[in-house]
Amino acid sequence: MSFAFERMVAGRYLRSKRKEGFISVIAGFSFLGILLGVATLIIVMSVMNGFREELVGRILGLNGHINVYSRLGPMFPYEPLIEQIKKVPGVKTATASIEGQALLTVNGVAGGAVVRGVMPEDFLKKPIMSTSIIRKLPDTAGFGGDYVAIGKNLAEHFQLDVGDKLVLIAPKGKTTPFGTIPRSRTFIVGSIFDVGMYEYNSSFVFMPLDAAQAFFDMGMSISAIEIMTPDPANFEVTEKAVHKILSPEYSVADWQDTNASFYNALQVESSVMFLILTLIIVVAAFNIISSLIMLVKDKGRDIAILRTMGATKGMIVRIFLYTGATIGIVGTLAGTLLGVVFCRNIEAIRQWLQGLLHRNLFNDEIYFLTKLPAKMDPHEVVVIVCISLGLSFAATLYPAWRAARLDPVEALRRE
Repeated sequence: MSFAFERMVAGRYLRSKRKEGFISVIAGFSFLGILLGVATLIIVMSVMNGFREELVGRILGLNGHINVYSRLGPMFPYEPLIEQIKKVPGVKTATASIEGQALLTVNGVAGGAVVRGVMPEDFLKKPIMSTSIIRKLPDTAGFGGDYVAIGKNLAEHFQLDVGDKLVLIAPKGKTTPFGTIPRSRTFIVGSIFDVGMYEYNSSFVFMPLDAAQAFFDMGMSISAIEIMTPDPANFEVTEKAVHKILSPEYSVADWQDTNASFYNALQVESSVMFLILTLIIVVAAFNIISSLIMLVKDKGRDIAILRTMGATKGMIVRIFLYTGATIGIVGTLAGTLLGVVFCRNIEAIRQWLQGLLHRNLFNDEIYFLTKLPAKMDPHEVVVIVCISLGLSFAATLYPAWRAARLDPVEALRRE
């Protein structure tokens, strides 16, 4: 059956007339509530997904998926262990690294820095680093020997450019007959990188592994072995295999262990935001209920006449189901379209708003990223649309049932 009659009557009820104009206004606000609720939910969840993907991607781009440490101090010899780890199924690369704190000074200005020593070939093989070098010395690799790589924000803070010199002071001093004196060394800025994450751009200094060994007085030893896997989301099997071949003096930590509080906070925040923003759609659904109840009350005489002319209770139910469902369906589709368009152009919209308001709406020192990310998950969008449509349909059930129960005799007697 086409139910053309029910759709025709529902369409007339949705069109504004002078007598029931107030009801149409409420229906309009219900439509706007559904639209804004769906759009807001899609935009916020996409931004949350973008944050999670960008932050995790940049963290994993500079750090190993699995790290091996020695419980007894510096690791030496480490080459046989690296070769052994490389033979484990699921291990993509295994590289040596040294990391420590240092004091960076330039022309009397001092500040803390995180020094990480890696082999030059391993540094250039990191995908995120190979695409993030914004300036480097011409005719050089920009890394190796006395050349180090520093972050963009660190360079801006100390007013450094490629070719400039900086002094690093190690935390462990040199013992002399006259006491302990600081161990310092002068390096040249060979390259400046921008990985899009403020924490790394503002504090990290990458130097060759042999230079880091000499700087931290570690001889030929290292502090950790970084292991990369093909898929950072499924590394558990590889981690167990690596742990099985290691002796008890070594410990293994994966990237989720290292960043557990940060990663869990993102997960909890995403779930809570979804629940909170869903309440916007719930409020809009209650508006649909109130507008339909008022419509039933206002159209009592019309319903009674339709019943006396042969309309069944099922027809009356369908009329008001169509009326409320139309608001929900159109509002959901419009909200989905608005949310998708907004997410596709969110960075351009941010730049436009910043220019209009003359304010920084996305400070990279607070949010860790230099650009506002947004990544839509098709599964989440479908879930949001289904929730909106489900709440909209549910909101029509009680008013439609109440309209069908209306007694024609009693309704006409009151007229």
